[in-house]
Order: sequence, then C-alpha cells, then structure tokens
Amino acid sequence: MLLSKGLEIEIYTGTPQGEIVGLSDRIVKNLDGFVREPDNRNVEYTTPPCCSYESLLCAILQPRLQLRDYIKTLGDYTLIPGSTLSLGNVADFFRSDPNNPYHTYIEETYGTDVVTASVHINIGISDLEQLMCACRLVRLEAPLVLALSAASPFLGGKVTGSHSRRWQVFPKTPTHVPLFTSHQHFVDWTNEQLELGTMQNVRHLWSSVRPNGDRRPYSLNRLELRISDLVIHPLQLLAIVAFLEARIQQLLAQSHLDPLKSSQLSPAKLLEITDENEQLAAQYSLDATLTHWRTGQAIAAKDWINDIYDEVYPFAKAAGFACFLSPLKKLLREGNQAQQWLSAHEQGQSIEQIMQQAIAEAAQLDQELAQYLCEPAALVA
Repeated sequence: MLLSKGLEIEIYTGTPQGEIVGLSDRIVKNLDGFVREPDNRNVEYTTPPCCSYESLLCAILQPRLQLRDYIKTLGDYTLIPGSTLSLGNVADFFRSDPNNPYHTYIEETYGTDVVTASVHINIGISDLEQLMCACRLVRLEAPLVLALSAASPFLGGKVTGSHSRRWQVFPKTPTHVPLFTSHQHFVDWTNEQLELGTMQNVRHLWSSVRPNGDRRPYSLNRLELRISDLVIHPLQLLAIVAFLEARIQQLLAQSHLDPLKSSQLSPAKLLEITDENEQLAAQYSLDATLTHWRTGQAIAAKDWINDIYDEVYPFAKAAGFACFLSPLKKLLREGNQAQQWLSAHEQGQSIEQIMQQAIAEAAQLDQELAQYLCEPAALVA
C-alpha cells in the first residue's frame, strides 16, 4: 500500500539572466495556492497529499506552470534553480511583509542565511509511535538525501566551497534536538522549548526531520524531511521521494530497523555522528565519507545510498512504484545539481553562464513534461 505524500516547494523568481528578483508579494496576492516567505525573492507552494506518483508529478508541475505564466505578465521573469542566492544580493533582506512580527524576528535573528529555496517532503504515517520511529531512522539517514539533492554551491556570484551552502549555514533550531523515544517525549520536549523561548512557536523546529500535523505537538500525522535542497528536475525529485517512502515502507515491515533497537551506538553518539554527517554531506554531497549509524564505521555516501537502494527496491516493486525509484541510479552516475554545476565551472564556464543555462533547461523541461502529463493550468485572478 502506498503512503500519502506531499511536498512544500520553495523557489526563487528572477530574470533569464539569473538576477533574483522579489515578486512573492504580488504572486501571493494574485495566485491561489502560493504563500510568501519572509524574504520577497522566493515563494512557496504545497502539493496536496496524494498516494499516486503520477498525481504527485502533476501536482509539482501544474502550480509551477501557473507561476511561470503569471510572472511573465509582470515582465521578463522566470524561475531560478538552486537553493541559495547564486547571483543575488546576500547583504540585504527584502521583506515580503514588513508588518509581520515573526518575519521581523527572522530577519533580525538570522539575516539572509535563511533566504534559501528547498523541498520539504512529507510522508503520511498515522500511528504516532510508528511516526516517531520513522523520524528516528530518517533523521540518521537524512544526510543521504542532502547528498542526493545538493544544489547550492554558489552564493552571491562566488563559489562557496561546499555543495550545499544552504544546509551548511542554515540555523538548525533549537541547537540540540534529541532522538525522540516516544510521542510523549516529543510533546514534553516541545512544551519545554516553548517555555524556555528556544522555539518561538511550534513551527520553529528547524531540524532535518520533524513530526508534523494539524495541531503540533499533539495531533501528528506525517513525517517532514526538511534537509533537501531544491531539486528542480521533477523526475529526480520523485526518485528521492520514492527512496524515502521505500525506506519507511521497509521500516514499517521490519521494526528492528529502529535505531534504538539495532544500533551499536548510544543515542548521544548517534546524534553526534549524524550532525557530523550532515556537515560532511553539505560540504561534499555524494563524494562525502560518512559514518554509518549502525556500526560507527566509515562509508562512502554513494555506497550507503546504493546499499539502501538494494534493500528497499523490493518494497518499492511490491507497492508498484519501483519505476519512480530507478532514476536515482542515473543521479548517482551523473552527479547531483551541485556537482554538475561545479564541473562546468571547473571547465571554464562562469557562474552567470551556468545559471542562465540551468534556468533555460528547467523551463524547457517543465514544458516538455507538462505536454505529456498535465492538463493546462489556468491563471487564477
């Protein structure tokens, strides 16, 4: 049986030349289904929960085509790949809603470190203790998703030295988040953070993975993976979602995968190596050497992903979505977005040329996929 899936997709707007331009205030005013981020240069849309991967693909594309059509009415504007301000102004914060006090807090506390674009992947799990178990496992393996999705090697027109600059500087909040042993543990911990002020509200939990639901921390129904950079290629994004779902399907069938049961390491040590793995994956992505949570031994990120792929493939096949998982192999062979961009830069292309080509390719790909898979999306007045 397929699990429900939904995505929160943040994306920059700008010009075909790669200049990032803030349009979210007008987008949110005139298009249904889009919400503003604190900075005006990116905008977010959310796909409705669905089990079918075909439906999810259309749910990714249709709002994006609608957004593309709308911003063209404002000028020569398009959508910008990447998860950082690759060619943007990194010194100034461009407020989308100057009167929002939470946005004021974000700007004053974090500055432009949070002006990033990403994909949050939500997987539906109704049983609360199974959900907490899935959060434990996925958190320890989240660096692998970062390695697959890394797409932010540039910032402000310069090479940053890391494949995911976004996750390297993004302020994980609170600074220490435990492996939750139960739902009650999560409830108690969250209320304590709110009392201490380390979280401003129940949404102010910015870790790689968190439980999510309609009334946090009490009413929960999904796992939210927040570590992924923006994956602009829809089929690659579906492959990463399929990788995550298949791993959770395996966990639901094989409860011994719970790190609290199967690891040789203490919870404190698991958190320590996971934090290190996140930083290594942010720096080197698929080229990183990580520490396996089960054994404490070094393992190449690619090898670890391949190992899990082999484990989960039968579960994806049995549930009927193995074809959506298979593009992961091509991604591993050819490299993620950051690796491809850095390779082009090493071969002599400027960052401006790389971004302009990526912008054009993303627009073309959206149109090609939409031609075969989606009904035309109409503008909403």
